[in-house]
Amino acid sequence: MLGRMTDRDPRADPRAPHLARLASLLADETRAACLLALLDGRAWTAGELARHAGVAASTLSEHLGKLVAGGLLAEERQGRHRYVRLADARVAQLVEDLAAQVSPGAVVRPRNLRAANAGSAMARGRTCYDHLAGRLGIALTDAMTVRGLLVQDTGFALTDAGLGWFDAVGIRLERTGRRALARGCLDWTERRPHLAGVAGAALCRHVLEVGWCVRVGSERAVKVTEVGERALWELLGVELPSG
Repeated sequence: MLGRMTDRDPRADPRAPHLARLASLLADETRAACLLALLDGRAWTAGELARHAGVAASTLSEHLGKLVAGGLLAEERQGRHRYVRLADARVAQLVEDLAAQVSPGAVVRPRNLRAANAGSAMARGRTCYDHLAGRLGIALTDAMTVRGLLVQDTGFALTDAGLGWFDAVGIRLERTGRRALARGCLDWTERRPHLAGVAGAALCRHVLEVGWCVRVGSERAVKVTEVGERALWELLGVELPSG
């Protein structure tokens, strides 16, 4: 009679238990809702997330504790308020990549006109953590690729012309950390990659700071302004109607 195995096979991948723990953190609808909400790149209070997820504050607090302990969220306290945000860009990439694997047919249709309008706005243009996504993000990525500023042949990379374009526009690229200068992020509504990484974040920050795009609603949706419509046409030949 064979005895019960208690020792791990030494040939087993040592990352397996860590991957299992990470998967268990994501395998909860409330925690998943929180992570998706935090893709807007901003810090939320526990109360805001509880209302968004539709659970009691005490329940949400327990979930946040697990996400913080698991390294997916970073926590800050200011007075009585507890704020949380995604730990870093790698967590945002993980969440967005997983969300992109959800079949379009699995998404429940909007309950009312307001929800439908919000969904349409998100599909037109939104932030994905700290870069642009939706049809807006795809249009900018395609325009940069057509003009030889960006290549996608074997992964995303800025060309010399692309680096010069960012300098000419006045967009500074911070290249001090380990984050990739440019990478593709699979867009969950368009099912194609948009520009992320240092360059994607810098471009998103710039268009918001100079008023080429503005945030709309309380979620991640953004829209192009009239000024932005003209600027993006002149710089990249992109036709993006304002409003």
